[in-house]
Amino acid sequence: MWNEPYLETCCRASLHRLVLAGTLGRPDGLKDGPCLARLTAMGLVRQRPADGRYEITDAGRARHATEILKRRASLPS
Repeated sequence: MWNEPYLETCCRASLHRLVLAGTLGRPDGLKDGPCLARLTAMGLVRQRPADGRYEITDAGRARHATEILKRRASLPS
């Protein structure tokens, strides 16, 4: 059963760019700013207080794996 909010194509792309950026993160003020704000509200991304850059959270990594990489989620034991 699908129980996660839908991610628009632009937000999925933004989430993928965060994965590609790695620990560097993505700066604020880019064209995907609205998507980063949406992903932050969903808990998939956070904005670092020190430098204002966005980075992916563990929940974001899991969502990226299942929705973008199309990997199955692990079933609880």
